[in-house]
Amino acid sequence: MSVPLSILDLAPISAGSTAQQAIRNTIDLAQHAEDWGYHRYWLAEHHFVSVASSSSITLIGLVAAATSRIRVGSGAVQVGHHTSASIVEAFGTIDALYPGRLDIGLGRSGHRRAQFGTRPEYPKKSHPVVDTVTGRTEIRDGVVVPPPFDPGRITDRSKFIASISALQQEGAQPLEFADQVGEVRALLDGTYRSADGVALHAVPGEGAQIELWLFGSSASESAELAGQLGLPFAAAYHVAPGTALDAVDAYRAAFRPSAELAEPYVVISADVVVAKDDATARRRACTYGHWVHSIRSGAGAADYLDPADATPLTPEQQRLVEDRLATQFVGAPTTVVERLAALQRVTGADELLITSIVHDHEDRLESHRLLAEAWGLRAARAA
Repeated sequence: MSVPLSILDLAPISAGSTAQQAIRNTIDLAQHAEDWGYHRYWLAEHHFVSVASSSSITLIGLVAAATSRIRVGSGAVQVGHHTSASIVEAFGTIDALYPGRLDIGLGRSGHRRAQFGTRPEYPKKSHPVVDTVTGRTEIRDGVVVPPPFDPGRITDRSKFIASISALQQEGAQPLEFADQVGEVRALLDGTYRSADGVALHAVPGEGAQIELWLFGSSASESAELAGQLGLPFAAAYHVAPGTALDAVDAYRAAFRPSAELAEPYVVISADVVVAKDDATARRRACTYGHWVHSIRSGAGAADYLDPADATPLTPEQQRLVEDRLATQFVGAPTTVVERLAALQRVTGADELLITSIVHDHEDRLESHRLLAEAWGLRAARAA
């Protein structure tokens, strides 16, 4: 039986369009996704770039209001930019009207120690299985595992540093990630105490019917913490294909049963473009490299280009994004389903998280619809 499919949305802004239209497109896609049988609809958080999901929790509330069954959540809240109380109270407010449908995904992005330039962390004696001499890509049973991307290749960090300053009060020091996760859990279950021992209760928020998730892209703190706490874990293959599979392994190795889970539960993400045939899908996906390059150059995600107007990437630009191009799932439904099935098989994922970015909204709708049909989501709902 096929595992569930879910959607991760950044509310991308296409060249020639607006943030307002991108938000309308998000609501439209979420409503279609519910009808097509997708399990969850998660929103990413990004700031000062050409995506309209900067206030992701606000957008989660709008999506929840526009749908009736599909689970809605964050993929993920950048906890370095939020207090634990603000996260729980915001989600608790949405849960008060749409109980039992929300997922809080927490990620380390936004923490000072997760800034550009740090190298991936791995458990002792655990490293990506790549050729460290030549940096060659490995193929694991049909799944592409490129060498890990080195954030040190991003030379212009000025916008990132300015963004951190704008998103945090002067002098603010984010908590350690594990401590903030602990605060969120305590606020949800009603056991929170201040540093002085004073009991505080999140209203609304305490007792909310919300699933808590951790997100990660390498075999580092997030993966191990999710396992140790017995929480479900989402691995970002679409962002870090060179290390995401190691994150899954680290999570399972660290897993301890909890009140939330008796066994590990893994979601793994993939960037997907589906069309009626391989050639059409490749044409619609051909500016994905330009978009990734805008991120990795340090400028941040740019407007998503129309394939009809874009010039080819230079060889130097191509080298900066080649791992992401090699691990994008592009093609006709059968082509993409075969590759996604391999990703699920190799990782043992319990669920796949699909993100799809193309210039035209109708093409993005078609991509998700064709995938849902080919994966059998309609049949699963009917059953």
